[in-house]
Amino acid sequence: MKTNLLYSAAIAVSIFFFLGCENENDIDGIGNLVPKTVDQDPTLPSISVNGTQLHAETFGNPNNPMLIFLHGGPGSDYRNGLNVQQLATDGYYVVFYDQRGSGLSKRHDKNSYSIQLVLDDLTEVIKYYRTSPQQKVFLLGHSWGAMLGAAYVNSYPDKIDGLILAEPGGLNKKLLDDYGEMSRKINIFSEVTSNLLYVDQFLTGKENQHEILDYKYGISSSFSYAKGNKEGIPGPSPFWRIGTTVLESFTDIAENDGFDFTTNLDQYTTKVLFLYGELNQSYGLSFAQKEAAYFPVSEIEEVKGTGHEMIYFKWENVHPIVLNYLNQLK
Repeated sequence: MKTNLLYSAAIAVSIFFFLGCENENDIDGIGNLVPKTVDQDPTLPSISVNGTQLHAETFGNPNNPMLIFLHGGPGSDYRNGLNVQQLATDGYYVVFYDQRGSGLSKRHDKNSYSIQLVLDDLTEVIKYYRTSPQQKVFLLGHSWGAMLGAAYVNSYPDKIDGLILAEPGGLNKKLLDDYGEMSRKINIFSEVTSNLLYVDQFLTGKENQHEILDYKYGISSSFSYAKGNKEGIPGPSPFWRIGTTVLESFTDIAENDGFDFTTNLDQYTTKVLFLYGELNQSYGLSFAQKEAAYFPVSEIEEVKGTGHEMIYFKWENVHPIVLNYLNQLK
């Protein structure tokens, strides 16, 4: 079923290509292939911080303890994490934002990205929404967002009042490689791969051709929930738009420079909550224990009946665990 849909999408690309040429439409034109970003569509909610424009919105009383959701990727967006807004009814000020170059946020040149830059963005997001110095700030990160959350407290252990990490892919390069080896393999001869390569006949975006690259990656992301995937993902979860350039940039940084977000985690003495999905064969308790061991105080909880995309598919099981943790620190 999924591969048939993917094939149909690939056919649609070719039809669009030829019709587009006939009508003199630009495939790389704004809004022709993917949704517009905040700098292209002024009706989208956004904030301007640290030299960029981010797609962002909030829920709840601005004076309540702040909880910032950090989405996965790099390059994804917060759409599949919107269940977290329920915490606004529990007494928290919930902040969502698409990270720099991700989702519906403004795009930038591939060579402009760095880990420090996205950490600085998070600092500015906190400053933008914080209503008083006494207001507590909590981070809830999923996948890459959990890695980003760990990187932030590694650099600024005294700035965050609580940290929730839902299956971070790896807090250093070795752990990331270990997780990648266990999880997201794709068979080069599979039908899914053939359909993806079919698209390349019509759309071959160059560096920083964001419209084409984001469209192509949006299609290729379907392999993550293909039948039999080890991460326990039952199907697609919604997203607005993939930020391919920022993904490629951070992939290059990881491969060429490496990274280690664990060097100072022993200074973060607040209890950290780790979540892992029961159905994710690639993560599990043993991997969670490896990552939690870098923190002086941690709690590990299994989320029943779900895999890696737990926040979208099984928020009803995640919510009470997260709320209990937050209320302990509130």
